[in-house]
Amino acid sequence: MAERKEKSTGRVSPYSDKELEYFRGIILQKRENAENELEALQGSLRDNNLDNSSDGSAYSSHMADAGTDAQEREKKYMLQNRTRKFIRYLDAALERIDNKTYGVCKVTGKKISKGRLEAVPHTQLSIEAKKKQ
Repeated sequence: MAERKEKSTGRVSPYSDKELEYFRGIILQKRENAENELEALQGSLRDNNLDNSSDGSAYSSHMADAGTDAQEREKKYMLQNRTRKFIRYLDAALERIDNKTYGVCKVTGKKISKGRLEAVPHTQLSIEAKKKQ
């Protein structure tokens, strides 16, 4: 395996350029899926807001219905924030690929296994470090 040394920190990626491009593909696919999910959530929230604001009925809905609607909106906002955070993690992983520091555990400094990176491509921790956490 080819090793790359990053200029500023001296960290070395244990993966070759070909392997880094493989991981880039995984990350880009996950990012695209997350972007699509984010758009769907935002559209759903917009639709709900339009429905609520255009309700011209003389009577308000039942309090339980209003509570359920509020709970659903809150859940969508939480999912939206979680998805945004996930996208930021994926973007950071892409930066590490560009810097040739991808695949190095930030705690132990050891190589993160390929299987772990395939399952959680934005991780910065090896299984060993994650277990200690």
